[in-house]
Amino acid sequence: MNLKLLYLFFFFGTIGVWSQTKVSGYVFDESNAPVAYANVLFKGTTEGTITNEEGRFYLESTNTQQTLVVSFLGYETLEITLEKRVNYDLNFILKEEASSLNEVFIITGKQSKKASENPAIAILQKIWERKRKNGVKQFKQYQYDKYEKVEFDLNTIDSALIKSKLFRGMEFVFQEVDTSRITGKTYLPIFINEAVSKVYGDNILKREKEDLKGNKNSGFSNNQVIIDFVGDLYSDFNIYDNYLKFFDKSFVSPLSRTGVSTYNYVLKDSAFIGNKWCYNIIYYPRRKNELTFKGDFWVNDSTYAIKEINLQASKSANINWVKEIYIEQEFEVLNDSLFLIKRDYMLSDFALNKKEKSRGVYGKRTTLYNNYVFDVTKPDKFYSEEVYSYNEDIYNQDDEFWEQNRMESLNKDEKGVYKMLDTLKTVKKFKRLYNLGSILASGYVEFTSINFDYGPIFSTFGFNEVEGLRLRTGGRTYFGPNDLWRLEGFVAYGFRDDKFKYGISGKWLVDKKNRVIISGGNRRDVEQIGANLTSSTDVLGRSLASSSVVGTSANDKLTSISLTTLAVETEPVKNLIFRLSGTYRTLESASETFSLDYNDSEAPTGVSSEIKQYETALSVSYFPGRKKTGFGVERHDANDGYASLFAQVTRGDKAILDSDFDYTKVQLSYIQPWQVGGFGRLTTTLESGKTFGEVPLGLLSVVPGNQSYFSIYNTFSQLDFYEFVTDTYTSLHLEHNFNGRIFSRIPFLKKYNLRAIVGLRGVWGELSQDNIDLSTTGNPMEIPLVAPNNKVYYEYSFGVGNIFKILRIDFNFRGNYLSNPDARRFGVTGSFGFYF
Repeated sequence: MNLKLLYLFFFFGTIGVWSQTKVSGYVFDESNAPVAYANVLFKGTTEGTITNEEGRFYLESTNTQQTLVVSFLGYETLEITLEKRVNYDLNFILKEEASSLNEVFIITGKQSKKASENPAIAILQKIWERKRKNGVKQFKQYQYDKYEKVEFDLNTIDSALIKSKLFRGMEFVFQEVDTSRITGKTYLPIFINEAVSKVYGDNILKREKEDLKGNKNSGFSNNQVIIDFVGDLYSDFNIYDNYLKFFDKSFVSPLSRTGVSTYNYVLKDSAFIGNKWCYNIIYYPRRKNELTFKGDFWVNDSTYAIKEINLQASKSANINWVKEIYIEQEFEVLNDSLFLIKRDYMLSDFALNKKEKSRGVYGKRTTLYNNYVFDVTKPDKFYSEEVYSYNEDIYNQDDEFWEQNRMESLNKDEKGVYKMLDTLKTVKKFKRLYNLGSILASGYVEFTSINFDYGPIFSTFGFNEVEGLRLRTGGRTYFGPNDLWRLEGFVAYGFRDDKFKYGISGKWLVDKKNRVIISGGNRRDVEQIGANLTSSTDVLGRSLASSSVVGTSANDKLTSISLTTLAVETEPVKNLIFRLSGTYRTLESASETFSLDYNDSEAPTGVSSEIKQYETALSVSYFPGRKKTGFGVERHDANDGYASLFAQVTRGDKAILDSDFDYTKVQLSYIQPWQVGGFGRLTTTLESGKTFGEVPLGLLSVVPGNQSYFSIYNTFSQLDFYEFVTDTYTSLHLEHNFNGRIFSRIPFLKKYNLRAIVGLRGVWGELSQDNIDLSTTGNPMEIPLVAPNNKVYYEYSFGVGNIFKILRIDFNFRGNYLSNPDARRFGVTGSFGFYF
């Protein structure tokens, strides 16, 4: 998320059609205490809302309304004549009914968890019993039409913003200002995306397919960063699930089986909704600072299916950059026992802080469902996902298509967004702000006139013991986000070793259907080759360990590498990638204090300092659940949280290009994130490998240490570089982020929204005596070759995240091998990032 979220705030932060009747205000009782969940509606209509915990409400209507009705059980109903079309910040006092003083309905404090004492719990248990039988789950197969509209708005528009220098020359955009029916705040629409699709599902096969028929957006149609971010931001959810994922966080659903431990439930009312008798249940969190909602829902008295539900994230919820989350869902009744979702609305208020008057960005999604059809069987092959499925016509549908397929007409301000943004993109000042946001998000400076991107700018400076200060410049070809070929290169210079380094690579997509890509490149550089266990396939890749500015000890165990690679890869099945490569490399020490020497009977001195080696590698990668966007040679991840499986066999052959060694290396890795209900996310990484044959230090598997002060996942924070070297290894990394679950229960800490992170890392390995002897030459700069074969080396860590919303600090402890020379028993590392 990180840079995408930063981009969202930066860019959307740089950029009047009114309803007929608008009312906002507060409802209090006679003791001036706010009345939460009071009913507020326009008389004679079904247009209404309820007050929040502070007694606040906002209500609007597209028609002219003259009377407002405020009511709450146990109080006298209040009717107010509206003399103006717009009425803001009104205060209403409700008086207790004298005849109902013993029936006052109080919603506060802890409610009973027992069904025998709390009728709301008894109803909730009925919902649990039947939730798997509701909706489309009742049928073997299903299909329906889906229309989705996503809009982003700059909110809290006031005269100070309108007159600010930022918008000088762009004042015309404020002609589209409107007011939110949820929050009562003014907003300016700045982005809209519409999509029409057909959804097919099979409950027996447990497969679903969404066939996109049309897509249209305004503003940033060519900016894949924004499009991907919006798509991942508003993933679909099922209200009956125990946990609902929003912004990479798992919220406890009010319908969850664990809900009684998380929420208070109160049976408030019962009434006909349409022609169905329903119960109204209010819910609110038992504790603050947890990922929970507050709101109410209406549930049918016979099927125990949800008819309507409202969810509002608690303001104290441990989530960054989001001030408000509001969700509405409506279900229609097709027959006596079938309730199907009809409409889904979600509003998010993104802001740098949660103060009431802070300015931010609304993200709104409206989804409509229609034309349900059931039990139409499709062959298994129908649900197979295509690797290449881009159809340009989908993104160029005409106005007639949208008039026919929109399930809800655009209102005036939504129609105005298309026109306003077309005009805005012609303003030079807007273009400059847009380009600056793109640089922050991608790391590249675009030169569109020559189809070239300069960067990445974040790699411009580096430092290590060999090169001293390192300056790097580079770039890539860029004709568009879906280029079928791309060239990339760099030049770097080290002021201490007084040497230039360079790299160049290219890739070409020769077959879109099976994503056959040919790639190749050459790099001459200085690198820390012991920075990871699994071999990288990126010819220009360079680890952070090679350039860490400040470390726990000297970063001098660096290697001069010359690498040439030619590869071909294909993706015949979605997310399953086969890659065959040939690589020739030369390796030698880049430092006078580090040796890669090995015994060589053919060398004049019996010792060689340079390794020359050709390798052939065949790898298979599988990413179940991964979503990609685009169809060019480089695509973008549209989601995260998916697993990664990797297997590779590498063969070194002396007979090719006069190489030095024969060997075979087998490597496996499996990375899996697990969402552990409401207890956060666990990430596990298992790696294993073995090298068959005798090879020197430069070709062995080095357990990745971390001598920097940065927290780098998949490394060992308390190990130095080359402290452990193996030819056979197995490593396991576990990291669990509780997302505030721990600190939210500690009274004096919960207000800071901190997040606890724990980690456990272990590695076992062996190193044959033949390989030790091969690299034991008597050079005084050679390092002792030791593997963690007596017992598993392990570390553990305790971290505190979300410090000032951007900082994480880890306290790392070394578990064993404490007698090793200069063993670091304890260390502190940290990292920065923008995360929800």
